Amino acid sequence: MNLVTCRASISLDGFTAAPNQSLKNPFGEGGMSLPQWQFETEQEGRSADAKILRQAGEVGAYIMGRRMFGPGTGEWDQEWTGWWGPNPPYHAPVFVLSHHPREPLTMEGGTTFTFVTDGIESAPEQASKAAGDRKVVIAGGANVVRQYLAAGLIDELLLHIVPVTLGAGERLLKGVGGLKLNPVEVVASPTVTHVRYRLS
Repeated sequence: MNLVTCRASISLDGFTAAPNQSLKNPFGEGGMSLPQWQFETEQEGRSADAKILRQAGEVGAYIMGRRMFGPGTGEWDQEWTGWWGPNPPYHAPVFVLSHHPREPLTMEGGTTFTFVTDGIESAPEQASKAAGDRKVVIAGGANVVRQYLAAGLIDELLLHIVPVTLGAGERLLKGVGGLKLNPVEVVASPTVTHVRYRLS
């Protein structure tokens, strides 16, 4: 199976989203400080961040949870095609975990959303077949990441640590104990520190 990695922007106190996530505030109220570094890589001193983002593009397939694809947990609203409009940023196959079946969605730019209803083990198998020789990325959300970490199905964890505290929200590693993380790379910039871990 391909290398399975997870990337997440995270606050110093361990949150990947602030409280009160909604359609208007998908990262919660005040949570946009977490992904903001991705939009500032052209500023002076941010070449390290730009390199991290270039590496992030070398992905063969993605896996995400239902709530990362869209709001709601019941039967699908067939009009909903994701948060990102007609051309999502993935440009690769995306496998969405769900309890409710749905036909695949083919979007602009090479993104196809396939909806997986037969468990978290099935998605990496399907994603690896679609990814060729490139890596598979667990895109989120936090609950899905925790499930994969607990099941031992993630090989690599790349945390983008933003120097802010949120105090509450969606904690990435809540309830996940016993992990052994080996840091293999640390890259710092003025507004974020990237730490890559291998799991053993």
